[in-house]
Amino acid sequence: MPPICEITDLAAPELDVYARLTEAQLRSKCEPEKGVLIAESTKVIATALNAGYTPLSFLMERRQIDGPAAPLLARCPGVPVYTADRAVLAGLTGYALTRGVLCAMRRPAPRTAGEVCAGARRVAVLENIVDSTNVGAIFRSAAALGMDAVLLSPSCCDPLCRRAVRVSMGTVFQVPWAYAGHAAGDWPGPTLDRLHALGFAAAAMALDARALPVDDPRLQTAEKLAIVLGTEGTGLQAQTIARCDYTVMIPMRHGVDSLNVGAAAAVAFWQLRAR
Repeated sequence: MPPICEITDLAAPELDVYARLTEAQLRSKCEPEKGVLIAESTKVIATALNAGYTPLSFLMERRQIDGPAAPLLARCPGVPVYTADRAVLAGLTGYALTRGVLCAMRRPAPRTAGEVCAGARRVAVLENIVDSTNVGAIFRSAAALGMDAVLLSPSCCDPLCRRAVRVSMGTVFQVPWAYAGHAAGDWPGPTLDRLHALGFAAAAMALDARALPVDDPRLQTAEKLAIVLGTEGTGLQAQTIARCDYTVMIPMRHGVDSLNVGAAAAVAFWQLRAR
């Protein structure tokens, strides 16, 4: 059984990861080996453990210890469990733990685009998507609908930020992903050139009267395809579209001009999945 630590001091430094550190501080960008992420709910935490993530500590209501969290704790001997009643935890975190359990985990070492694309047939590529809810939703669709990997431009939201992890239901731990470099100059040219060199055709999801419909047979039969999705507001940059092999759109009705990028991703992933 892990050590159970009753919370008596909300200011205790070991609780900082749950209440007082910003996402940037948790990420520890300057020292990635010290980075931490927060997983929420027994389902999401179990998914992370199954993927090999290392737990550092738990925060949970007392009733969870011998209840829903018991199987998790049995897997993590020696990992401290900080606990208190729901009201005390709400005072610490600023909100009620509706799912009852949080886990601080070590962030994994960053992977490269080449590593996550090796052997892949379908890759989702995200440009400047900064909303964590959309990033989480895209990962969930990517996992469910057959994407082998996800690449993110340098300015995209961190997939391991707390909200993205929660919205993804832990699929950020299952789908291989990497940033397409870390400097502005790494995107779009070098990344798309690298994908082309790996044998991928690139399909830019964009509103254009000349675009192919998403169910065009040329797209469905592509051996290796990178599906490129743009930011929530303005969509893909013109230079990104110009470097792609296809421009693709989802046909709309009733005068609707576009879908939210999370919804559009789900439609595109299903229609363009590897057969």
